[in-house]
Amino acid sequence: METPDPKVVAGLPKLASDLGLQYREKLDDPNPPQGLLFGDFDRVVGSWARQNQVIPISGENGHITVATSDPLNSEAFQQLTTIYGKPLEVIVTSPEEVTKAINAMRTRLMSDRSSALDQGDEEEDDSDLLLKIDVTDAEDDDAPIMRYVNAIVFKASTERASDVHIEPFETSLNVRFRIDGVLYDVDSQDKAHQAAITSRIKVMAGLNIAEKRLPQDGRIGLKIAGKDVDIRVSTVPTQFGERVVMRLLDKSGTVLDLSQVGIRKRNLDLIERLIRKPNGILLVTGPTGSGKTTTLYSCLTRINTPELNILTVEDPIEYQLDGVGQMQVNPKIDFTFSSGLRAILRQDPDVVMVGEIRDVETAEIAIQASLTGHLVLSTLHTNDAPGAVTRLIDMGIEPFLVSSSLLAVMGQRLVRQLCKTCRSPYELTDEEIRELGLSPSILPHRNAYRPGDINCDSCQNTRYMGRTGIHELLVIDEHLKTLILQRADSSTIRNAAVARGFEPLRIDGAW
Repeated sequence: METPDPKVVAGLPKLASDLGLQYREKLDDPNPPQGLLFGDFDRVVGSWARQNQVIPISGENGHITVATSDPLNSEAFQQLTTIYGKPLEVIVTSPEEVTKAINAMRTRLMSDRSSALDQGDEEEDDSDLLLKIDVTDAEDDDAPIMRYVNAIVFKASTERASDVHIEPFETSLNVRFRIDGVLYDVDSQDKAHQAAITSRIKVMAGLNIAEKRLPQDGRIGLKIAGKDVDIRVSTVPTQFGERVVMRLLDKSGTVLDLSQVGIRKRNLDLIERLIRKPNGILLVTGPTGSGKTTTLYSCLTRINTPELNILTVEDPIEYQLDGVGQMQVNPKIDFTFSSGLRAILRQDPDVVMVGEIRDVETAEIAIQASLTGHLVLSTLHTNDAPGAVTRLIDMGIEPFLVSSSLLAVMGQRLVRQLCKTCRSPYELTDEEIRELGLSPSILPHRNAYRPGDINCDSCQNTRYMGRTGIHELLVIDEHLKTLILQRADSSTIRNAAVARGFEPLRIDGAW
């Protein structure tokens, strides 16, 4: 902020009088309601407030009181009205007093960052608030827009949603939750409330509320029903306004044991042996959201002992693992997977986890690490396990390096599970088995379940509850190493592996 002109400062009392506004030489300590403190004040309101010389200092009698040294900044006042959903009472003061108020607010937040979503047992259950809140009612003590956004997040968390989609269309703003991999309609609001709802989320996520033309990414840290929840926020401009997606991650959740991620005993025994090898690379492949990171965490938890130095580089750190050194990449300061991996190798590691191999540089460093006495675990985006081999070669890795470093590749998917409360048993027919691409002779039994047709409170009549993993494990043996050296394609590698006992995802799912 530039140093204010003394003449302009001296003229503020008269300007306030001309505008019919109150002027104060000194401000009381700011005491805004809890709702105004939502989000990261230091990054959002703090920088925005300094730039615009306006700061909310209290909220009483259905309006927000703001202090400013620029009473002609109507655009800033309009933005605050949109964010908080209440009319403003403007008080004029000196730039020095505005800065003091900003600093006082920051100090207060640093000492008490308690969340407005921390629900106690005696508080009202907000999961039904989407139906109760009238977002046009601006006279409530709590701003309706704030309560509505809070209710969306609370409901999403309690209903096990992984993502919240807020989608603008020509005449409405629709809300959908992704639960167990499938999107469900949750709510729809009038188009008139779109800007206020979007701005509220952007404030909470530390995004620029004035920038609506470019995509933005941010994060929100909340405590919901006693659980720490990390929310990743993404906004993109569309023809009908900004579209928002919030991804929820329960930070207080426990990492699943390796035996709990759905790996069949046959593959589990192999994985147990592989993750105890002193060196080599183990890759987990699959599309986004298929549980790859969860599987890697489970592997690390299984081998995590005081005798091993385990280090990770991730984006983001999804769970904190006791006894494991975890680093998060930050592209803004050029701290990438490759640079993080280089740094890790100077930390005397035994086991290294790289969140994702995205480029040839990271792949080369990971392979060199595995060849110099380190066990490396990572993920790769391919459709199946054999495809990971050819993917590495296509990235520019020499086949002899792939064959000598790669221990195994596990491909996986997450599939929905039928609700155990309402599912109904039946016996598969030969035709149904063949439609699945399987042979009736390979199945140990024909017992199966189909979705039920009764009202079910357990699954909210979605017929599904939770997901489990299906896996295929490609262990690189001497025969496959020879094929890799010959630059065989993924189909050739797959066929050779099947002939030697490899079971694809479809077979694993049938079991």
